[in-house]
Amino acid sequence: MAYRSLRAFIDALEQAGELVRIKTFVDPVLEIAEITDRVSKTADRNKALLFENTGTAFPLLINSMGSERRMCIALGVNNLDDVTRDIEDLFKKLTAPKNGMMEKLAMLPQLSKFASWMPKVVNGRGACQEVVMEKPDLGKLPILKCWPEDGGRFITLPAIHTKDLNNGIRNIGMYRMQVFEPTMTGMHWHKHKVSARHFNEYKKLGKRMPVAVALGGDPVYTYSATAPLPENVDEYMLAGFLRKKKVELVRCITQPELEVPADADFIIEGYVEPDEDLIWEGPFGDHTGYYSLPDFYPRFHVTAITHRKDAVYPATIVGIPPQEDAWLGKATERIFLAPIKMTMVPEITDMNMPVEGVFHNLVITAINKEYAGQGQKVMNAMWGAGQMMFNKILVLTDGVASGGVKIDDYKALAQYVFNNVNPVTDIYFSQGPMDVLDHSCSKLGFGGKMCIDGTRKMEEEITTPLLPFKLLPDFSKQNIMAIYPEVIGINEKLAREWDIPVLFVSIKKERSHHVSELHQQLCKQAGMAGIKMILYVEHTVKIDDIADVLWRFCNNLDPKRDNFYAGGNILGLDGTRKTKKLDNFDRPWPNIIVADDNTIAAIDSKWSTLGIGEIIFSPSLRYKTQLYGGGATVLDSE
Repeated sequence: MAYRSLRAFIDALEQAGELVRIKTFVDPVLEIAEITDRVSKTADRNKALLFENTGTAFPLLINSMGSERRMCIALGVNNLDDVTRDIEDLFKKLTAPKNGMMEKLAMLPQLSKFASWMPKVVNGRGACQEVVMEKPDLGKLPILKCWPEDGGRFITLPAIHTKDLNNGIRNIGMYRMQVFEPTMTGMHWHKHKVSARHFNEYKKLGKRMPVAVALGGDPVYTYSATAPLPENVDEYMLAGFLRKKKVELVRCITQPELEVPADADFIIEGYVEPDEDLIWEGPFGDHTGYYSLPDFYPRFHVTAITHRKDAVYPATIVGIPPQEDAWLGKATERIFLAPIKMTMVPEITDMNMPVEGVFHNLVITAINKEYAGQGQKVMNAMWGAGQMMFNKILVLTDGVASGGVKIDDYKALAQYVFNNVNPVTDIYFSQGPMDVLDHSCSKLGFGGKMCIDGTRKMEEEITTPLLPFKLLPDFSKQNIMAIYPEVIGINEKLAREWDIPVLFVSIKKERSHHVSELHQQLCKQAGMAGIKMILYVEHTVKIDDIADVLWRFCNNLDPKRDNFYAGGNILGLDGTRKTKKLDNFDRPWPNIIVADDNTIAAIDSKWSTLGIGEIIFSPSLRYKTQLYGGGATVLDSE
């Protein structure tokens, strides 16, 4: 369905019991983020929050798509798989053979649907231009500072509009915007992004680049700006398809080359100069749960700010998962499953991106396997498919119809995968482009990848028999920890209780090659026969919390660099932090994201006035002991 405004979406959330209005003044600097972090991580209290007193003229909406139910409300569906089925049905109708004139004529309604989804530029001004700020000033918006080490306030849900200089094709992307002055922000374009390519074309010709930023309106606009569409496919066509109604656009007032949604809440117009010095932007508490560290990015100069009379400022926070962005990612997982399997990898039957993998780090894919080597074929196809090129760990399994298990049943999945894995022959390492936010890579934006082929093996793929696993009775984590004092904890639950041949080990790393040498020694200990994989993490990580272990491990691992075998076939993977001193790692290493003590105390004292119910204590408290000193960057000596 189409929402005529962000307030219409707010009304829908409220009617569904998914919204809490907070009338008490809450500071956009740190306080709103701290409240949101508490609410978003408490499953039975997780609601959208409307802060009605922000110290500005505008209320602020946050966590509006922070659950599966609210994501479905935003997209106007009962289930995210409904969109997958719509896309599959459309593809089948369009690509099916047309044997006669009548069948071809029967396609006309489908073509008419296409036309009804295409964005349309309308004359005059839109609701987004009801009010034109006499003097543009970003300080009049309730822009958030989310975390204590952030470089400043950041616009966190901007739909950024640019056009290709050569062909005029529009792109809408979502990149954080740090506010430096009332009319100037950074423009955080990663080198892999379409907007960065657009800017490079302007730079070649020395031309000023117009940019427009839309905030609010139909929540589908926000989602579409995050969607991994093929280049030169208009995000507003996707938005039209999802809302079953075309997006009406109006021309910007000071940047008329660009069009923006007529029903958005705010429009920020401006430009980027091709030859201007870049600005040092960041740090920023990012979706990985770590700070992304500062770097140089273009400056965006504001020429106009317009808004609706009843504008609501939309925002989000990212940080240690789960957060709202996990559900934007889940929508992408479901929506783009259909085109991936229908156009690029037809054997795919399902896909899952666990929250702990923060999007690209961990992707589980089920396939319909029919021949030997098909897992490797899928691996190569996926690593060459759009933003899937950033994937770090790919796990392949058989689809349910092919004898596999549901890929969101993680216990059954792990049992199935490891029953089918020979660590020496069925785990593959490669390297290639990586997300620039991946701090584990030795070089920015380039690092290692790993594929675990957990599909059933055909005769041609089997080198040694795969035997059922049972942890031997002489395995003793107490004995191991007594022999090796650097081992702070061992999680044997998967191996002992679930018959999954995997151990998690936390280690206090003290010398070069410490983890790989320890791995060689551990694999010689009694009871290790049959273990296939040992995952190593920092000594500060709570080893019994599997979700946290996987989050830290996936972030800190470069699979190609950090793997080693021992005992013949036991794979060790080093998911500890890397330093110059111990690992010859030359890049800065970021800290994890936690709230500061003053903000936590301020919200504790204010909680009873918020109308949210019984106090929820700060999730940051559990991570305080995992910090390495203060600041966004970990010093090599810490």
